[in-house]
Amino acid sequence: MKLLLVGATGLVGRHVLTLALADPRVEEVVAPTRRELTTHPKLFSPQVDFDRLPQHADWWQADAVICALGTTMRTAGSKEAFRRVDCDYPLTVARLARAHGTPTYVLNSAIGADASSRLFYNRVKGELEQALTGQGFDSLTFVRPGVISGHRDEFRLGERMLVMGLTLTGPLLPKRWRLNPAAQIAGALLEAAIRAKAGVHVVSSDQMI
Repeated sequence: MKLLLVGATGLVGRHVLTLALADPRVEEVVAPTRRELTTHPKLFSPQVDFDRLPQHADWWQADAVICALGTTMRTAGSKEAFRRVDCDYPLTVARLARAHGTPTYVLNSAIGADASSRLFYNRVKGELEQALTGQGFDSLTFVRPGVISGHRDEFRLGERMLVMGLTLTGPLLPKRWRLNPAAQIAGALLEAAIRAKAGVHVVSSDQMI
């Protein structure tokens, strides 16, 4: 299969890329990024500006898209910037891929995604899921992790403290609130893309422990 991966430089996206390049079921990975990736015989990584994505590039046509784009309010700097990265970019990718005939889309979303939520983060995630549902994909999967564990390039003090707390208390918590390792999330994303089950599906956090 030909896989289109966006967000390949992030924590989860890096794991997806590693898994996909090692998986014999994946023949080609297209990973548009802002910065150059290391070379691999199966990898094509066009450098792009996500504010000005090329609308007619032939690489939009793939068997499946995995979207692992995402940021934080602190990194984004404003609600508008956060929405642009976590909602506008993934939706633009979906529209372009679907317009070129790509039938499957898999999103790394979040636990609590709800378009009617009072929490801005959850509301944005829910609005994206809602918008994607209307794009006409044959197979659409929302992977909804909770707190993600794994090594990030950027230091996030609050998240690191939360991860430490959940690591200590994890066995006492309901499964849906335990840590989700980035590699487990990546595996769920890739399997959903390869299996491409018809309809809309959700992979919950308790399935990725």
